[in-house]
Amino acid sequence: MSSHTTQGGPADGPATAGPRRRLIRELLLVAGLFAVYKAGRMLSTDRTDEAFRNAGRVWDAERALHLPGEGVIQRLLLHGDGDALVHTANTYYAAVHFPATALFLIWLYVRRPGHYLWARRVLAVLTGAALVLHLTFPLAPPRMLGAAHLVDTAQVYGPSVYRAAPTTDTMANQFAAMPSLHFGWALMLALGMIAATRSRWRVLWLLHPLVTLLVVVGTANHYWLDAIVATALLGGALLVVPRPRVRTGSSVVVRHLPRPRRRAEPPAPVVADTAAVAEAPAVAKAPAETVGAAR
Repeated sequence: MSSHTTQGGPADGPATAGPRRRLIRELLLVAGLFAVYKAGRMLSTDRTDEAFRNAGRVWDAERALHLPGEGVIQRLLLHGDGDALVHTANTYYAAVHFPATALFLIWLYVRRPGHYLWARRVLAVLTGAALVLHLTFPLAPPRMLGAAHLVDTAQVYGPSVYRAAPTTDTMANQFAAMPSLHFGWALMLALGMIAATRSRWRVLWLLHPLVTLLVVVGTANHYWLDAIVATALLGGALLVVPRPRVRTGSSVVVRHLPRPRRRAEPPAPVVADTAAVAEAPAVAKAPAETVGAAR
């Protein structure tokens, strides 16, 4: 007697076809949105004069608002004889932004599906609003602005994700400084993890946007106002996109909260039946009278 086996098993049946299709759909959707964003922001790469005029306006506005100069943070990175700190900052700017956001979305998709949809929609609204600003308000970063007197740390110390000449850079639009999506995405990552987890240490996720802010300013890739505008756009996106409805099965707090104990109610007073009490002696004497009669 021979047995025939087929490749695959129950795991390859219809039970897993739905989740697999949803995963592929989400991957294509996120990749498509990112491709549209990257292609759209390249439309303003040749607006060099306008980008530098806007840079002068932003620099003057920051001074009028008495914001600290971006050079304060850069001097901290360049302090000392070695270049380890500034090299670390450049690496953080180049290597953490996209992988951290991707891992954030993947973790939410697997562990907190309701929060994943919420976070993905918020990031889409934020990125779309940022694209509009990139197209309508091209802005040269502070490393290109002569009045700022800042060092292009990526070109000097490495690593760099940009080419030395912005007009010949076909991979990135270096005039899309306003707003800073590095900071906006990092802040959303922190807020999303705080909302989706219940650890007492979850507030430490805010260290990611804090470090990102110091990095993007210290490397002279963004102004303070770039991060402020990104925060405002994220706030608007959070107001537009409704918060996720977490089911009981996926909620840690609801499942583990102890139920309040109900106070035991005192027993109701027993009201004696007066008629039954009156008849009770007669009933009790009946057997004695019967015995006397028998004698």
